[in-house]
Amino acid sequence: MADGPQGADEAPADAQIRLGGLAEQIAFNLRLAQEASFQAFARRTGHVSLRPGRFAILVIIGNNPGISQTMLGAAAGRDKSTLTPALADLEKRGLIQRRRVADDRRSYAISLTPAGEAVLRELSIHAATHDRQLDELVGAESKDAFLAILRRIIAGLADGNAA
Repeated sequence: MADGPQGADEAPADAQIRLGGLAEQIAFNLRLAQEASFQAFARRTGHVSLRPGRFAILVIIGNNPGISQTMLGAAAGRDKSTLTPALADLEKRGLIQRRRVADDRRSYAISLTPAGEAVLRELSIHAATHDRQLDELVGAESKDAFLAILRRIIAGLADGNAA
């Protein structure tokens, strides 16, 4: 327990946090919604250490056996600095395998292992249930419009399109 007065950056546990302009910012609310969704997904699956980003990677690999790391990164919206550790983790867990491409020794062809296919099947069931919960929250009549807005944000901000 500190002897001096409470610091300016500390607040009592029961204090209302003032967010300022953040409360009305789309980016901040997107991040909070993403985090809430990710936490709910982890609770649902029981795979707290196998986060939704890893699930997305498994889905893309499962739908594109032999995909290159470059193509996977582009499809998953991840750069090399975040994709490489994720792939190393999935490989360590025995869920994926990376094989050097014969005609390009710098590239890997990535595929699911049988264990990865089993985990993907299990997680896909949870993901479908999770998505139905999100559908209920967004509303069936609003889902298409909401997805269109999200896709417009992605397209408008991807690859430096934003000014």
